[in-house]
Amino acid sequence: MKYNFDEIISRSDSGSIKWDDGPFGEVLPMWIADMDFKSAPEILKALQKRVDHGIFGYTAIPEAFYAAIIKWWKKRYGFTLEKEWLVPVSGVIPALSAGIQSLSKIGDEVIIQAPVYNHFYSSIENSGRIAIENNLLYNNGEYTIDFEDLAQKAADPKVKLLMISNPHNPVGRVWKKEELQALGDICLQHNVVIISDEIHADLVFKGHNHIPFASLGEKYSLHSVTLSSPTKSFNLAGLQVGYFFTQNEQFRKAIQSSFQLMGIELLNIFGITALIAAYEESEQWLDALKEYLHDNYLFLTEFINLNLPQVKVTRLEATYLVWLDCTAWGKSADELSHILLEEQKLWINSGTMYGSSGEGFLRINIATPKFLLKDGLERLLKGLS
Repeated sequence: MKYNFDEIISRSDSGSIKWDDGPFGEVLPMWIADMDFKSAPEILKALQKRVDHGIFGYTAIPEAFYAAIIKWWKKRYGFTLEKEWLVPVSGVIPALSAGIQSLSKIGDEVIIQAPVYNHFYSSIENSGRIAIENNLLYNNGEYTIDFEDLAQKAADPKVKLLMISNPHNPVGRVWKKEELQALGDICLQHNVVIISDEIHADLVFKGHNHIPFASLGEKYSLHSVTLSSPTKSFNLAGLQVGYFFTQNEQFRKAIQSSFQLMGIELLNIFGITALIAAYEESEQWLDALKEYLHDNYLFLTEFINLNLPQVKVTRLEATYLVWLDCTAWGKSADELSHILLEEQKLWINSGTMYGSSGEGFLRINIATPKFLLKDGLERLLKGLS
């Protein structure tokens, strides 16, 4: 293999939230969504060149930043972005908060499709808005959208926004075009603006296709804001770089104003460099990474089916975050995660981090060398046996 994803690299004492920020010692962390792999060599080379320059003053966003994003979305997803739609930001989470604050008022309601990324909840609550759950339907390891419930809740005039995770974290779904259109039509009917978090778009596996929400057509594009970043797919979260885009000029200016009010219009100089190198030079690395991640998923599935048949592994269509149905144990998700941490020193996430509908589920991060994944699965087996 051209890239060595089996290499074990110590991340201790590196300031890593995943490895240094917790009750460690012998703990194996498989919780927060970052990867235990070096980023693409082309990115490392570009960053080293920037370091060697030796001057790190205030930095404008170069044309190459926008060009790289536009080229990437056209090549990977067949979607043509216009430069004027694009706004660089320091990350998806700040953009979530800015979008909520700019496109709704305190006391307004925001629909989310639980179980869903925990920062959806915190961004809504910290902004003084109210989260309304349109829980996904769960049947025999498969998740779908409850459109009847969505239509009922979107009809409430207090609801101003719908936040979607596309692809979905933590259940691993890649939403199909028909699903997104049905969701979009409901929101258009009731004048509910869609914020689409598409940070996991690059991590869709073979047999599935990422559909950018804005690609559905102009009426959907004008009624939505899309957030994205290369940080998940290229392991760059510490560089704090991302972007949002919308065809709607009013939405775009409103969200930009929020960033201006906070005084965070400039980006990290290394984040700019890394994004350009990722999108312009690192596609082969990403494709090899996805093969490795999918192989890890198959390894996990085989291990659990053989050793823990009571656990149902949700089908993973995208991301490196596997959603495990542990309801057969009759214990709460918090109890299960606590037992695994205290008794087996395995740190994985309780499903209730992602809403009450995550009760009885656990989320495990498989973006790690296979040796460590095997160690984690053996600890999981001991903890649940």
